[in-house]
Amino acid sequence: MSEIEVKFQVPDAAREGLRLAVATASARSVRLRASYADTADGRLAAAGFALRLREEDARRVQTLKGRGAGLIERFEHEVELAPGTGPASIDPARHAGTPGGEALGALLADGAPLVEGYRTEIQRLTRRVRSGGATIELALDEGRITAAGRVLAVFEIEFELVAGAPAALVAFAARWAERHGLWLDIRTKSERGQRLALGLERVAPVKASALAWPSPATPAAVCAAALQSALAQVLPNAAEVAGASAEAEHLHQLRVGLRRLRTALRLFGPWSGDPPAVRDLEQAWREPFARLGGARDSDVLAALPGLPLLPPAPEEAQVDAGEIVRGAAFTLLTLRSLALALAALPALEEPLAEVAPPLLRRAWKRVVAAGAAFAESTPEARHLLRKRLKRLRYASEFLLPMLPEKPARAALEAMRVALDVLGAYNDLVVAETRCRALGENDPKVAFALGWLAANRERLEARAAARLARLAEVPRFWRV
Repeated sequence: MSEIEVKFQVPDAAREGLRLAVATASARSVRLRASYADTADGRLAAAGFALRLREEDARRVQTLKGRGAGLIERFEHEVELAPGTGPASIDPARHAGTPGGEALGALLADGAPLVEGYRTEIQRLTRRVRSGGATIELALDEGRITAAGRVLAVFEIEFELVAGAPAALVAFAARWAERHGLWLDIRTKSERGQRLALGLERVAPVKASALAWPSPATPAAVCAAALQSALAQVLPNAAEVAGASAEAEHLHQLRVGLRRLRTALRLFGPWSGDPPAVRDLEQAWREPFARLGGARDSDVLAALPGLPLLPPAPEEAQVDAGEIVRGAAFTLLTLRSLALALAALPALEEPLAEVAPPLLRRAWKRVVAAGAAFAESTPEARHLLRKRLKRLRYASEFLLPMLPEKPARAALEAMRVALDVLGAYNDLVVAETRCRALGENDPKVAFALGWLAANRERLEARAAARLARLAEVPRFWRV
C-alpha cells in the first residue's frame, strides 16, 4: 500500500495553540518507540528505504517504507507481530511478496547483516477530520531521535490522506499552516535519523531531474508533470534552507527549482483547467523569488576569485533565506503549487503536438533576435534576455521526450553554453552594483571595481559570440 501525507515543522510560539487545536474530544494519544535498522554501509537508506520495528503502546509493528510514485506519496508495508512472543527483532522476510519486500531482498542478497542505526521516542496525538470530500488524519508528534549518543528533538505535525483526493489534503493542510505559522518539511524521521547516526550536518543539494513523461501525454498532463518535476527540486532544498542546515548551493538549487516552476506555470498554464489562477500563482511567486535572489546575490562577491575580501553592503545583513522559506507567504505558495500539480486537470482539446511547437518557436525567435542585438543592448535588456533563455531551456527540457532528439539536444547544449557565459557576466554586474553600494573611496573597493569592469568587458564579447551561434541551431521544435 502507499501513504500520502504532508508534514510541517512548528514554531515554538505556535506549539501550545496547535496542541489545543488537535486535542479535541475525539483525539487519541499513543506512545511510539521505534528502532530503525540498516546495513553497516547504509544501502537501505541509499535506496530510499526505511525498515523499523515499532511499539505502539501494546502493539508491535514492523514497517518497510520506500519512495512512492508522487511528491507526497510513499510505499508502506506493515506487519503486526503476534503479542506475547518475547523480545522481537527485525526480520526482512516479513515483507516478502510485496514490491518493496522484493527490492529489500535484493539489497540484502549478499547476506549483509542489519544493525540498529537510531531510535525514535514519540508521543503522538491523532484525530480524523472530513474536509473537501476527503478523510484526513492529523498526527502531532513530540519526542526525540537518538543515535550514537546524539539527540534531535522532534515537534512536527503530519496530515495524512485516509480517503479522497490529494488536492483536498493539501488545501486542508494549507489552512492549518496559515493559522499556526507552520512551515513545510518533506524530510522524514528516518532521513533525519540517518543523518544523525552519520553525524551529518547537511546533505547534498537536489538538482533538477528529467520529467516523468505522462501517458497519455495531453497538454494538461504535461503541465502537471512539469510542475511536479520542478517541485521535486524545490521541496528538499527548501527544507534544508528553512531548517538552517543549508549551504550556498542549496539556495542556488532552490532558486533554479523555483524558476523551473515559474516557467511551467507561465508557459504551460494556458494548458491547465484554470489559466487565470495559474497566471496569478506565477505572479505571486515573483516577490519571494526576488527576495531569495537578494540572499543569493550576497554570496556573489565571496565566490568571485581575484577580488579582495569586502564587507557586506548594509542591506545584505538583513536578507535571511531561512526566514523567507519558513514564512507564511512561501509556505502557502508552495502548497498552492503542490495542489495544482496534484489536481486532475481537464485535458485541452488540441493534441500536444499542435500546441507545444508554436510555443517553443515563438520563444526561440525572440531569444535569437535579442541575442543578435546583445552588444548594443541595455543592461535591462540583457537581463531580460537571460531570463527568457532560461525559460526556453527549462521548457525544452520539460518537452524533450516529444522533440527530435539530436536537434533538441544540440539546441539545449547551445543554450547551456550561452547561459553559462551570461551567468558569469551577470555575477560580475551584480558584484559591481554591490561594490558601488560600499562607496568608491575604499582602496579595496576601487580595486574591485576596476577588476570587475575589465572582466565584464571580456565576458560581454564572449556572450555576444555565444548568442550569435544560437541562430545556427536547427529548428528543434518540429515534431
